[in-house]
Amino acid sequence: MILNKSKISQGFILAGLMNLTVLVFSRFFTNSTINALDPDVMSNFGILMIVLWGLAYIAVATSYQKVKWLVLVFAIEKLVYGYVWITWMLKNSLSKVFEQDLMAGLFYSIYGINDLLFSIFFFYVFYGKMKSSVS
Repeated sequence: MILNKSKISQGFILAGLMNLTVLVFSRFFTNSTINALDPDVMSNFGILMIVLWGLAYIAVATSYQKVKWLVLVFAIEKLVYGYVWITWMLKNSLSKVFEQDLMAGLFYSIYGINDLLFSIFFFYVFYGKMKSSVS
């Protein structure tokens, strides 16, 4: 599948907007359930960092061609969050999370899938930029 520059830019914006949804799920840093379930990664500081990563994706949406190595960093960052989510899922029960808080349940249900998909997207963009710079 070949994505044109416009679709790739839209992908960066979508990745950023998806990160910003953490503000909704965390009720703008007041949802203590999200914090308590993974205090190392999902503290309020961690949530703020997710917001900043999202803003970084949006910031390079139209200039990603010039920062291919940063795109690789984005891919690795998303892969790390995906890995953390998988290990979290293997040790926790989503049904218990939903019993505690609907927004936390929804958040923990989707964040890792989202991160893994965007990791693939960022790797795809990086690979395309590497390939085009070699040719």
